[in-house]
Amino acid sequence: MQVHLKTIHETSAAAGWAGPRSLVIDRTPRAGGLGIGFSGEELFMMSIAASVCNSLYHEAAARGIAVAHVEIIVNGDWSGEPAQARNIRYDIRVESSAPRQDVEDLIRSVDQSADIPNSLRAGTAVKLNSIDILKA
Repeated sequence: MQVHLKTIHETSAAAGWAGPRSLVIDRTPRAGGLGIGFSGEELFMMSIAASVCNSLYHEAAARGIAVAHVEIIVNGDWSGEPAQARNIRYDIRVESSAPRQDVEDLIRSVDQSADIPNSLRAGTAVKLNSIDILKA
């Protein structure tokens, strides 16, 4: 998997894309940005919710559980220098016609297997691969 990010001409805002899908990334005006896109911290939290949601639908289909609606709210604190996410927690609401215990078992299973939370819990390493500096 590969994603791309490129700043928008003479701003700190950037376009991010993976294949044909894109979004805008920026800092809040308070942090010196234009406020026209998601911050990195928001995308980090959003990736947790997206991973849980995608895994939930995938696992529900495998178990034959019908899911009508999912809502996930992720909260966390950012502190330290440099800032680091702490105390990440999420709430999930699932609408389903399946028995309550089946849906709860599904949610608990997904909580342990969703890719992004699982990677974070395992402490996945991130490394700088290369640097290319161009003359302005």
